[in-house]
Amino acid sequence: MAETVQTFCRICEALCGLEVTVEGDQVVDIKPDDDHVATRGYGCLKGLKQHKMYGTPDRLLYPMQRIDGELQRVSWDDALSSIGGKVRELIDNHGPDSIAMYVGTAAGFGVLHPVFAQGFMQGVGSASMFASATQDCANKFAVAHQVYGFPFTQPFPDLDHTECLIIVGANPAISKWSFLQVSNPIRRLKEVQARGAKIFVVDPRRTETAKVAGEHIFIRPNTDVFFYLSFLHELLATTQLDRDRINRYMTGFDEMCRVAEAWPPERTAEVTAIPPETLRTLVRAYREADGAALYCSTGVNMGTNGSLAFWLQECINAISGNLDRQGGTLVSTGVIDFAAFGKKTGVLLHQNESRIGGFKSVNDALPGGIMADEILTPGDRQIKALFVTGGNPLLTMANSERLRDAFKELELLVVLDIQPSETASVATHVLPCTSPFQRPDLPFIFPLMLGLQSKPYIQATRAIVPPQGEQRDEATIYVDIAKASGVNLWGSAVAQKAMELAKSLNRIGKSDQQPSIPQELLLSGLLRATKQGSFKKLLKEKHGRLRPAHDPGSFLGERIIHDDGKVHLAPEVLMKQTAKLEADFAHELELKSKGQLKLITKRAITTHNSWTHNIQEFVDRERRTNHLYMHPDDAKRLGIEENALADVQSATNTVRVPVKLLSDLMPGTVALPHGWGHQDSKMGVANKTTGVNVNLLAADGPDRIERVSGMAHLTGIPVDVRPAAGALNPNHWSGIGRSAVQ
Repeated sequence: MAETVQTFCRICEALCGLEVTVEGDQVVDIKPDDDHVATRGYGCLKGLKQHKMYGTPDRLLYPMQRIDGELQRVSWDDALSSIGGKVRELIDNHGPDSIAMYVGTAAGFGVLHPVFAQGFMQGVGSASMFASATQDCANKFAVAHQVYGFPFTQPFPDLDHTECLIIVGANPAISKWSFLQVSNPIRRLKEVQARGAKIFVVDPRRTETAKVAGEHIFIRPNTDVFFYLSFLHELLATTQLDRDRINRYMTGFDEMCRVAEAWPPERTAEVTAIPPETLRTLVRAYREADGAALYCSTGVNMGTNGSLAFWLQECINAISGNLDRQGGTLVSTGVIDFAAFGKKTGVLLHQNESRIGGFKSVNDALPGGIMADEILTPGDRQIKALFVTGGNPLLTMANSERLRDAFKELELLVVLDIQPSETASVATHVLPCTSPFQRPDLPFIFPLMLGLQSKPYIQATRAIVPPQGEQRDEATIYVDIAKASGVNLWGSAVAQKAMELAKSLNRIGKSDQQPSIPQELLLSGLLRATKQGSFKKLLKEKHGRLRPAHDPGSFLGERIIHDDGKVHLAPEVLMKQTAKLEADFAHELELKSKGQLKLITKRAITTHNSWTHNIQEFVDRERRTNHLYMHPDDAKRLGIEENALADVQSATNTVRVPVKLLSDLMPGTVALPHGWGHQDSKMGVANKTTGVNVNLLAADGPDRIERVSGMAHLTGIPVDVRPAAGALNPNHWSGIGRSAVQ
């Protein structure tokens, strides 16, 4: 008999409320929850079809271990014994930093998974942590640490009250909002505009967002920092700023101003292609609005100056009076003041340093762009083992061809996942995990601890369906791996023994089920500790529970954790980076004079990173591959016809891909969607697609990543495009494969 239950989606930051229909142990239908307190009956196509990804015949059911060169099914006891023995051996022979971990995006959308993964690494005593953030957002964490004192202090636009919203390098209509939970972004944008607010979208492509609301402004890829410099220059030249407010709440104003002096709009227009008067129009609208916000996302983050660009944005929002005000940008709190908690405990504030390149960690994670070097370079602290949890780095990281070669040198590569990904295909051990529908949960750390929600609320969900086969939740797996490795979670013998005992007690009367720690009990403890009541009580509010509205004016002078309690407008580490601006500007002038094409990425409504290509209806017909999108004028100039194959060459590699013409692109810009290249995976649908991995074209290594955040350069990449010619490499179509042309 079918049963309908309420839950919420956990594949992106929108966390949309869902009504899920279950028959037996299977999810058969998903609909939006019309009565949800915040998401108001919205769900995206991917969220409403996600059960087809979890129910695929390729779903991982049993532990696998590489024996005689092949992954073979083994028992949990054998897998854990093998993993634990190797971990102990490597710690004894090479030290704890020889054990590394990569934490992917999927890990971040649950509460317990990342906590226990980090706890295992703390137990090992290793600082060799890597995370997907250094692909797309570590610049925001690094800058927030310098400017506000805490990496998770992330101001967000007050969408309900803003009178001017300038969106740079973001496409919420397709990608949702980043660092802010906003359900139904298209409707929200239309509501903002209908209220009379001005919206501007600055992007190398006339995106779906730009078509929904506001005015679109082209910008050449990877020149965002110069746009922000001129914006600041013009704001300073035309605005009577409240110096008393600035001096009361901020430091470094004069030093910050000097950075902008050399960058009037007439100068930066040479590389951004934004006419000076257009930029002045933007500044005027921003200046005259009663509440305005600049907002950016991955199109800015993943460039060569993502940290400087985001820093300038935050400075503009702060000195203009828009930070911590209604209609501007807000800094909320979750169920606790997490920044104050971080200052008290040191959570996320300690910075380790990488062996290769001397990079500082961001949110405890080192740059993914040096992972291959850390594996391949002999010496003290060389990585010998890697745990990959909730991620697929062989598709998502720069220069993945080289990374694949590095992974083959590891003595231990353990992948925790729900499906047999490209990374799993080269693993020594693959451990089957539960899906979001198979575990209880609360909203992840951004909404729960930081209040990064346009409409604050909290919600609990039980597991909707039980695990299949021998799947286990990741938190339990890390309890077991820690025990097998002879280490204690979080470095605490008491915590380790408590978790082992809790798991044993939770097994009583459930001998037919896989062992699990009492997840609901732990989540309930978190709720009680933060005065939210019990998990069971929250479950009764099945459509969610509203939390207090945001409180403008509660941040400045109150919740900044720098010792002086002020916003730091001119942190030394960022001021030092401004010395490279002149050289970067000269480089951009040179690229423009040569007519150099720039490569950006592009998302589709049916794709979500590398996750959803194993759903047949999402990859039917022409969607079975990604395409290189080109402006018709560029294609004509280069002699490339639509649907023809083209070779796309960067300084790192070459891929071959079919072409689509797109007049929405700025001439001189080409776009290639990411997340493709599944041919070496064991996913029965995805491995028959013919898309290529765009990250083959991106560079890695200590000299090719951004210094402040450790981020790889994944957008605005200079490329040459030509009609496909020559013999096709038989490995070409592999998304983790080799060059396209022999």
